[in-house]
This record gives sequence, C-alpha cells and structure tokens, in this order.
Amino acid sequence: MPKLKQNTYLIFILFIILSALIFAYIVEYQLGHKPCKLCLYERIPYFLSIFLLIKILFYKKYIKTILLILSLIFFMSFVLALYHFGIEQGFFSETFICEDVNLEQTLSKKQLLEQLKKNVISCKNVNFKILGLSLATINAIVSCALSFIMIKLFINYGKN
Repeated sequence: MPKLKQNTYLIFILFIILSALIFAYIVEYQLGHKPCKLCLYERIPYFLSIFLLIKILFYKKYIKTILLILSLIFFMSFVLALYHFGIEQGFFSETFICEDVNLEQTLSKKQLLEQLKKNVISCKNVNFKILGLSLATINAIVSCALSFIMIKLFINYGKN
C-alpha cells in the first residue's frame, strides 16, 4: 500500500475518532444526557488510538506493530460496545460495573445519601438515539469497521 494512501486512511480514521469523542462530549455536556459507566469505558480505546495514530503519522517507527495493536484495540472496543448493546436489549444482565442501585434494601440515612450522590446511570437505559440506534450500537458498528480497516492496513503494510 503506498505510503500516501496509508497516511490518508490513518488521517481519516483519526478524524472519525476525534469526531466520535467530540460528539460524545456534546451529547453529555451540551444536551445533558449523562453516560453510564460502560459508555465512559467505551471512550478509552478511542483515546488510546489517538495517541497511537499520532505516533504512526509523526514518528514512522514500529508502524506494522502499532497497526496490529490498533486492530486489537478496535476489536476490544467492538466487543465492549456489543456487550453494552446486549445489556440494552436484555440479552445480558448488568454487571457490577453498571448496576442500578437497589434502594429497596434497608439503608441508613448516611448510606442513602451516599447512594443518591453517586447518581448511577443504568447501562440498559438508552438516553439518546440517532436514527433509532443507541450510541452503543453505533459504537459497535464503527469499532467493527475500524478494526477491519486496521487489519487490512496491517496485512497490506509494506506491499506496493
């Protein structure tokens, strides 16, 4: 794959990642939709990939290894988003990461206040949709596509 074409792909992917993160923060802070813990965890692979893509674009060392790492990061992001989608659809039950607080149990006043301060958002509640798709669903689609693109770039690296 010619170097110019590879850099074009990487810049385009960097643009997609930055756009996704900016959009997530707009939905959270401007539109007032608080993310669940799993939504916050789904942002971590995007931040990692930004640093790795910048490393590839500017330092040009260990490119093939970083492409493999990026494909694994996006695959893990896909699995995490798919798990989140499964929770939203009721295929999986929530884990301790994103459980609703059970306020039916007997709590002292102090414990009750602490639980209310945490304001835990359930992972199964979809607060925001685009074209009928939750953000977890969109993230699963984007992460899967980015994983395949990175694998393709990895396989074709160095070929002319």
